[in-house]
Amino acid sequence: MIKEIKVFKFGGASIKDADGVRNVAKILQPYASSALVIVVSAMGKITDALEKIVAAHEKQTGDAFLLLEELKRRHYDIMEQLFEPGDPVFDEVNDTFVTIEWVLEDAPHPNYDFLYDQIVPVGELVSSRIVAAYLNKIGLSTQWLDARDIIKTDDNYREGWVRWEETQNAIDKIARPMLEKGGFVLTQGFIGATAENFNTTLGREGSDYTAAIFSFCLNAESMTIWKDVPGVLTGDPRIFENVTKLDRLSYREAIEMTYYGAKVIHPKTIKPLQNKSIPLYVKSFVDPAGEGTYIGPDVDDHYPPMVAVEKGQALLNIATRDFSFVAEHHMGYLFTKIAEFRLQVNLMQNTAISFAICVNDIDDKVQLFAESIKKDFKVTVDSEGLELVTIRHYTPAAVKMLRRGKIVLVEERTKNTLQMVSKEVPLMRRISEQR
Repeated sequence: MIKEIKVFKFGGASIKDADGVRNVAKILQPYASSALVIVVSAMGKITDALEKIVAAHEKQTGDAFLLLEELKRRHYDIMEQLFEPGDPVFDEVNDTFVTIEWVLEDAPHPNYDFLYDQIVPVGELVSSRIVAAYLNKIGLSTQWLDARDIIKTDDNYREGWVRWEETQNAIDKIARPMLEKGGFVLTQGFIGATAENFNTTLGREGSDYTAAIFSFCLNAESMTIWKDVPGVLTGDPRIFENVTKLDRLSYREAIEMTYYGAKVIHPKTIKPLQNKSIPLYVKSFVDPAGEGTYIGPDVDDHYPPMVAVEKGQALLNIATRDFSFVAEHHMGYLFTKIAEFRLQVNLMQNTAISFAICVNDIDDKVQLFAESIKKDFKVTVDSEGLELVTIRHYTPAAVKMLRRGKIVLVEERTKNTLQMVSKEVPLMRRISEQR
């Protein structure tokens, strides 16, 4: 009979180099007799490097193969520190990189998102090969599982929607028997496949979501995300001083914070866990013995101010050309176009004759959207240095601190949440800092 199943997810920062891989192995040692699914991301900053290869190929700059060789060298350097020459993992990794070469030898696919998804998943495939091989080398029995055989999605490339029934069937048919054999099962985050077996991805930083999918379909006892922070914090420590760790967090609060841009957990992660009351732990791979943060049901909703900052924003102000009201039929048309261009709307505000939306400024989607509606609407786009700041459980002191040195372009408040689209004003910052 299969034991209670745990699901662990390790991000790119935890396996960014050979020492990181060794540290992950050390964390896993106490779980050697557990039924454990391990989900890994690409190694640190590798997804960024792969995105540059996609862009170089799409624009035909002539740099794609050079960038690929640099990427391969980074992985080989790590493998040379972990394995003896001639270890089978070298051939496995080389064969995986060949799939990128095949794509680069052809003309760029006209659908950029499709092209992206045929190249970028190689980061996870390679990292998982390396980690699985190292765990087996040191005596931690590990079976490698191709997530594309499990996570079945539609053909919405770069933001694949999971086909849950088919995914559940694949987990029952493939993953469960592997767990019954004993040892770890190690797979990739972020990636899936269509019915035609084309690669898809689940959205940037989607490895957390992969772990949640496995947890849901396997009725896992718990899921743990291993991060470089001690748990869920009240703000990003790279931006703010004096942040504090939250020991416990409700599903609802975690959903709210991830929706508003908190980076510690992918936004889609919580709901599958909540549906089956599977607890989520956020722990530190730097200090594995630390308590971390527990996320689950029956947690009191009393929290200090918590801040999420989303940089790379664009603010669009849309108005009818005849200055008529922005009526229901206008809104219906605009939302259809927003869905068509797959813009992620983070904030919206309307008046009688205008409609403002704040969206993530990714690739050229904002410009293409604005171009598509300019016949019927006047559109202004502001994307220079914009950020969206969200404060959950805001206080006057927290709002005052976060406004310091900034000009606020749009602000929205509800009972528990304040959002503002702002940009820095250097002169104002100098004055405020002198006070």
